[in-house]
Amino acid sequence: MALPTRKGSDKGNEPPAGEDPRAADSRIAPDPFTAVLPALAALGAIASIAAINWTAEERTPDRSKARRKAATAIRELETCCLGLTEIFRRFQRNPKLFAGEGAQGSSPLKFGVHGARVGPDGSRLFHQLMNDVASMLVLASQNAFDVMCAVEDGEVDAPETLYFAFGECQERLNKLIQNRATLKVAVDGGAEIAERLTQLVRELRKYRPD
Repeated sequence: MALPTRKGSDKGNEPPAGEDPRAADSRIAPDPFTAVLPALAALGAIASIAAINWTAEERTPDRSKARRKAATAIRELETCCLGLTEIFRRFQRNPKLFAGEGAQGSSPLKFGVHGARVGPDGSRLFHQLMNDVASMLVLASQNAFDVMCAVEDGEVDAPETLYFAFGECQERLNKLIQNRATLKVAVDGGAEIAERLTQLVRELRKYRPD
């Protein structure tokens, strides 16, 4: 039995008068937290630099050397921070998709928050941002790891106060999860934390021995 076709949805047909042209070809977007949570996780990877202040071990002769110089790792980590800051700003600029505009805005942090109906442009935007978030998660994790290796190997000698500041960012991220923040609060909080981490990584550059 053939399924009934939706009026105005066939290619080449115009939507009924008075209907938004994009509504005839709209689809339900994926759960917005599938984009926001990995972006927060990328921030968590950078904030984890805090731990090296307490867990670092003295370098032994047989420990392998880091693959990259500390200056390169820190510079690329700063680029990740800037990229994540822009991702959260894009979330904020598109509240219908990512920042909790409408009924989904009051939903606490969880999977199962239905996305808004979007047209082709909204669908492309969602997938572009998902690709960017996925790339940043990988890069942030790798660069943070390399920076932590540089600290443990003595190539970066920063004061404890700087590591405590990274730890404060961890706590802010933890509170978003523990308090099951709404989508809007999670996005706005993520944007602030991304900006703060950018400042801290720039500060870290000052403590690299020449």
